[in-house]
Parts: sequence; C-alpha cells; structure tokens
Amino acid sequence: MDFKSLGLSDNTLKALKRKGFKKPTKIQEKIIPILLSEDVNIVGQAQTGTGKTAAFGLPIIEKINDEKEIKALILTPTRELAKQVAEELKSLKGKKNLKIVEIYGGKPIKEQIYKLRGANIVVGTPGRLLDHIKRKTINLKNLSYFVLDEADEMLNMGFIEDVEEILKHTNDDKNILLFSATLPREILNLAKKYMRDYKLIKVKSSKNLIEQKHFKVSNSEKFNLLCKIINEENFYGLIFCKTREDVKNLARKLIEKGYSAEAFHGKLSQFRREKILKRFKMKKINILVSTDVAARGIDIEGLTHVINYSLPQNPEYYVHRIGRTGRAGKRGKAITFVEPHEYKKYAHMKRCLCKKL
Repeated sequence: MDFKSLGLSDNTLKALKRKGFKKPTKIQEKIIPILLSEDVNIVGQAQTGTGKTAAFGLPIIEKINDEKEIKALILTPTRELAKQVAEELKSLKGKKNLKIVEIYGGKPIKEQIYKLRGANIVVGTPGRLLDHIKRKTINLKNLSYFVLDEADEMLNMGFIEDVEEILKHTNDDKNILLFSATLPREILNLAKKYMRDYKLIKVKSSKNLIEQKHFKVSNSEKFNLLCKIINEENFYGLIFCKTREDVKNLARKLIEKGYSAEAFHGKLSQFRREKILKRFKMKKINILVSTDVAARGIDIEGLTHVINYSLPQNPEYYVHRIGRTGRAGKRGKAITFVEPHEYKKYAHMKRCLCKKL
C-alpha cells in the first residue's frame, strides 16, 4: 500500500515525498482512511515512533480549512513532544495555508497570545493551555478535533484532571482522538466518559525488532557491565536511572571515563534541555542518561540501545522506555539491569507485559 491509495490530496502527497516518506506505517494505514471518510472518535494503541503523528495529523490537515479559528487542539504531556508534533505538522501541511502554533511553559505568554491570533491548529501542554483558558486568550468552542497524545504519560504525570478541565471549555460536537502506548483502566474510563462511542484501533508493538535482555547484577557491578556493553557495540543509546541524583552521578562517571555522555533531567532549564537534545540528535554525544520524567516525549531516530540501569516503576514505564529503540524497521536492543532483590518484581513485570502487549 502507498500513500496515494489512502485518498490523500496531491498537496499532501508532495509534502510526504519531500520528507522522504514512501509507504505508510501500520497505524497510518488503519487510521488515515477512517478519519478521511468518517467523523469518528478513535482510541489508538501505538507506541511513540510508529508514525501516529502523521496518522492523525494528515487527515486533520486535509479536512480543516483556513477559517481563522482553532479547529484542532492537540495535547501532549511535555514541551519537547509539543514542539516535535508542531514541527511535524508544519512539514506535512505542504502549501496549504494553515497556521500551526505550539504553546507550552517556559516561553513568554504574551508572545503566545499574539501567535494564537488566526491559528487553525494548536499543539500544547495542559498547564499552559489552562493558563490561556483562564486568561480568556484562547477560544476552543469551534473545534473539529481534540487529540490527546500519549494519554498514559498524561496519567503518569498527573495531568488527567487538567485534561478534563480543558475538555469542559470545548464544544460538544468535536471528534476526540486518543493515543496511548498502553491502555490502563483509567484511560479507557476517560474514553468512555467523553466519547459517545469510539473505534478502538490497536497496532502491535515493534517488540519483534527489539532484542530484550536482562542481566542479574549487583549494584556494585552495574557500572563495569555498562561500560562493557558500550565498548562492545556501536552504541547510540538512552540510559534510564530512577532519580535525578542517580542520573547526574552516572553521567559524571561516564564522562570521567572518557565517554561522550550528558545528564538529562527535569531541573535543567528549557534552553539547556533543548541544547542537549540537539547535540544528541546530531550524535555529537552518543549517550544520554535520563530520568523517566525528563525523557517523556523525546523522539530520537536510530537509537541502538535502551539501558534500564534502574528497574522501571511499572510495566507502562517499561513499554515507554524500550519503545524508543527498534523503530522504523530498524533493530534495537533493550537491556535491563536487575539486582538480586528485584528479581521477583522484574518477573512480575514481565508477566504483566505479556498480557498488555
């Protein structure tokens, strides 16, 4: 199947060609024809990196016009993801005259108020959206689409109440598109509460492209094992630690050993975070040590490894971590370090994952 067979316009097909997109991904094959032909609510289960931004973005771009009002709102859990989604949509709209605006914290609100004038598509984080709603600087009463991206991450970060508050300020006759890597009960309850009915679309994860390994290792042996893995491979990877202090300490030890590494955590300024991510994407550094919170929404192409230096809190975190490698048909490795006292917890997590995936 190619993009032309999905019913997309010549303008969109040209935009896809410029980006080098040749064939739709599984989720794009399933969702694009539905959204182009029907007014429907969708719950889509798919990991980051499966092409879901284009899956919902292309039909939205096709179906809305330049009416100088907000017709689509896309909520993301993090600033980084808001920025990435907005950039992707801008590159997909081709020559269509649509104004796409991203709004998130860390940027002057007055500047955003000006940018919102005449916006057609808004991509933002819940906190900053609520700021604009309280200031009455945004009108969400004419939406055609309300998109909730990475809904399970919203849940983990405690944003669901904010999402519900934002929904109260939108019109009733919109379509809701909800995407999530996992579908915990709370997310399905949210869907039932706000959607009259919906189509559930699941795309199998790319776990067959991800070689998953674990090592039973004591805390004192972890660092030497990590260095061995980095040395043996053409390593370009993300290493997860439990706390900010763990991240800083591990990054420092790696740098002292001569590795090209950076610490990435929530206490860094937005400017610093963006600078580190840019260097990592350009492969000026090949090791990023991060907390779960800081890494939310990061979309990096071509990662060879994800290392769980610390065991993830729950199966959902594990899914999000390992899903950052093994993308776009490329193979990747997910390696988990398990301390002896954590082995029962890890075994339980793996059993849960078999049910979820």
